[in-house]
Amino acid sequence: MCDIRTVGGVLCVNKPSGCTSHDVIYKIRRMFGTKQVGHTGTLDPLAEGVLVIMIGRAVKASEFLVSEEKEYLAGLRLGITTDTEDITGKITGRYEGIFPSPASVREAAESFRGDILQVPPMYSALKVDGKKLLELARAGREIERAPRPVRVDALEVMPTEDRAEYRLLVRVSKGTYIRTLCSDIGKALGTGGVMSSLVRLSCGDFGLEDSVTLDRLSDMDENQRLSCLRPVDSLFSGCPGVKLADFYARLGLCGCELYQNKLGTHIPENTLVRLCDKDGFFALGRVRIYPDGSAIKPVKQFRI
Repeated sequence: MCDIRTVGGVLCVNKPSGCTSHDVIYKIRRMFGTKQVGHTGTLDPLAEGVLVIMIGRAVKASEFLVSEEKEYLAGLRLGITTDTEDITGKITGRYEGIFPSPASVREAAESFRGDILQVPPMYSALKVDGKKLLELARAGREIERAPRPVRVDALEVMPTEDRAEYRLLVRVSKGTYIRTLCSDIGKALGTGGVMSSLVRLSCGDFGLEDSVTLDRLSDMDENQRLSCLRPVDSLFSGCPGVKLADFYARLGLCGCELYQNKLGTHIPENTLVRLCDKDGFFALGRVRIYPDGSAIKPVKQFRI
């Protein structure tokens, strides 16, 4: 029987609406027989779509994950506001006027493209003084939250037959709250607005077409499940890779600095690097400047 804790891998799950990301983690732990399971970015219970799961040694990569783009298809419902900024929350306001035209909605949405500041919602997993904001919100407390910089790279507005309902196709930086984006667009229009649905279409290089459902996984045997795993370094496909000769690979496995003038590489300072030997990926390194020159220093081992 394969020890998944030793092997490790990355699983792209198509999360269903109605369950939490932790619910998915719990089921994956049982299916793969290990507690070493994590994810690269949570999804609200309302949301569905791509949830990237790290299993076994892959969980060691979490602290080094770089900001990655995510793409969503969201529902925007104009005319109401809620305490959660989505359709599942307690209604806090209703709009009784005439709804704006699609052109006006597009114009309002366009103002949120690019680098913007976004105030995190109270119903979120962000922590303040060791407590999650959602725990404070459930206790009836609301605290001031500092705006955070996020980026909206693409935002397409698609009307529906319902004058109050729109579909938003958005591509955003990591850390962007889509329900807050919907709420902010509603505020800009003067109608209020909430997120009525959400599908994560992609997360970095992982897409919905690559994802497997929990139902399908539960019907598989052990070997079939293992075949769904991607290698650990797929989490860092955007980082340069260096294949090392045996001598330098041994140094890398010992955590020694690997000087670029010896390797023949010219990778910029502070860059994360995938270190590989004849057997494949074994460590993440970071480029630093030392007294003797630029070197790649292994910062996380994945084979030992």
